[in-house]
Amino acid sequence: MTDNRTTDENIPDDYVVVARVGRPQGVRGEVTVELRTDAPEARFAAGSTLVTEPRERGPLRIEAARQQGSAWVLMIEGIHDRPAAETLRNTLLLVAADERPQLDGVDEFYDDQLMGLRAEDTEGTHLGEVRRIAHLGGDLLVVRRADGRELLVPFVSVIVTTVDLVAGKVVIDPPPGLLDL
Repeated sequence: MTDNRTTDENIPDDYVVVARVGRPQGVRGEVTVELRTDAPEARFAAGSTLVTEPRERGPLRIEAARQQGSAWVLMIEGIHDRPAAETLRNTLLLVAADERPQLDGVDEFYDDQLMGLRAEDTEGTHLGEVRRIAHLGGDLLVVRRADGRELLVPFVSVIVTTVDLVAGKVVIDPPPGLLDL
């Protein structure tokens, strides 16, 4: 899963979020980013242009990018000092959804393809709707039940046995206790 659609109402449906700008790094205008993509090398290649939300902060053109430990640091054209970098904090960086690479695996999905799918058990009983994907070491489907409570379902093939994008549903074969709230 890579390049995430967000539920933010300001993001056009045909765009996905690839990062959120964090704190400035140093005094030369570099910024750290919180990744929301599995392909930072491609998304932040020198010369790449990213749309922003809020829109008035961009578009932004990448001058350079580097990985520093587990973080990514970007140098953005026209941003050359710490105060200018600070003005970008919390800006979302976007790309057009149709620019995403095709997924090769039959069991690979982008997060936004899963959001909104009907979740049901193997008997066809409605469990709720997939609201988001939580990436917490392993992927979890966050399913909102009719009563408003959330169910966390490990996104592994032994539990989520079917993902049918055409039918708009996922089938969950829960182990004992998973559905007990």
